[in-house]
Amino acid sequence: MALAVALGLQAAAAAAQTTPPAPAAAPTPATPSTTAPTTAKPGITLEKFEARREKAFMRADTDGDGKVSLAEWTAFQTQRKAKGDPAKSFARMDANKDGFVDKSELDAFLAKRFARLDKNGDGMLGADERPGHKTAPNQEQ
Repeated sequence: MALAVALGLQAAAAAAQTTPPAPAAAPTPATPSTTAPTTAKPGITLEKFEARREKAFMRADTDGDGKVSLAEWTAFQTQRKAKGDPAKSFARMDANKDGFVDKSELDAFLAKRFARLDKNGDGMLGADERPGHKTAPNQEQ
C-alpha cells in the first residue's frame, strides 16, 4: 500500500510539473453595484439627516448672513404653517443664547435629535424611526 501511495504521489508531482499553471484571474475593479449588498438596509445617516435639515433650515436665513434670527425663524415657521411655538423651538437650538442659530449650533442640535430618533443605535434612521412615518413615535419636528 505504501508503494501505491508513493507511486500516486510521484505521478501527481510529475503531472503538476508538466501541466502549465492556470493564468491568474485579473482583479476586477470594485464598483458600488458589486460591493454593496443586494439587500442594503434603507435608512438615513447622520450626515444626510443634517444636510437635509440644514438646507431646509437655512431657507429661513432671508438676509443671507449665515445664521437665523428668531424673527427669521418665526416668519419661516409661520410660512410653512408649522405646529408649535417657534420661540420654543428656536430657544432649544440657540445654545449660546445670542439670538441667532448658526451652522455649528444647528449641527449640534441635529446630532442630539438624530441620536434620540435612532432608537436601535445603528447609526441609521429607518423609516419607522423618522418623524412623520406612520409607525414613528409622535414627536415635534
